[in-house]
Formats: sequence, C-alpha cells, structure tokens
Amino acid sequence: MTADDLPLMRDWLARPHVAEWWHDADEFEFVSGDLGHHDMAQYIVTMSERPVGYLQCYKLSDWHAGFGPQPHGTRGIDQFIGDADMVGRGHGSAFIRAFVEGLLNTSTPRVVIDPSPTTPRAIRAYEKAGFQRDRLVHTPDRTALLMVRNT
Repeated sequence: MTADDLPLMRDWLARPHVAEWWHDADEFEFVSGDLGHHDMAQYIVTMSERPVGYLQCYKLSDWHAGFGPQPHGTRGIDQFIGDADMVGRGHGSAFIRAFVEGLLNTSTPRVVIDPSPTTPRAIRAYEKAGFQRDRLVHTPDRTALLMVRNT
C-alpha cells in the first residue's frame, strides 16, 4: 500500500460492512499513519488487478501485549474486504491463507488474528484459512478470540 491508495482506504473504511468492525473514528488516521512504519506492512489485495481488500501484518511483540507470550517472530494480521459484493464468496479465506502460508514458509513461526467472538462469518473464514481457536483475550480495545496458525 502507498499514499496513492489512501483515498481508496478512506472510501472502504466508510462503507457499512467495513465500518461495522473497523469503526474507530480515528481508524483512517491509524491506517494512514502506519505507512512506512518499520514494524507494519500494509497491502491492497487485488484480484485480476481489481483492488478488493486490505491486509496489514505487524510484529506482534510491538503491537499487542494482550495476547500473552508468543514465539519470537510471531506476526499478527488484520484485514477486510472493501467491496461488499466480494464478501461471503470465499475470497477472504483464500487471500488470508495464501498470505499466511507465505509467512510460515519463511521465518515466521506463528501468525495470530483476533476477531470479535461475535463474528461467526469471520471466524469461519479464518478457520478455512487454517487458523485454530486458542482462547479469549482481553485487549485494550475489546475482548477478542485469539486464533493461531503455526508452521
């Protein structure tokens, strides 16, 4: 993701199906402020050159202490599909699986994700991408379901 993608991000974050879960009033400032951060990688997910979603990957130890001890090198991810017509078609679990497998095939020992426990559609998508439910965790923002995928 580059600064050129920020208008698209602003649009996506305002869409009801995204804003339902990425609803913080400062979310755009957080996402745009992370451009170039050394511990955060941000991507625009494309299909046939069409931008369809967003994925961020971060060094866990620097971003989420609420997840408890994790293996050194663990990464966390967050993402969404920006176009509502692409939701519920298996695209999310497919791009998450592909991205995570790339991480696990290098030096990343574990990848974690923390959906709300009240989002069964997201949890199913993460399970289809190979994640397993671990436990409920309490973060500064909310209670979340910690899900893990190991090498």
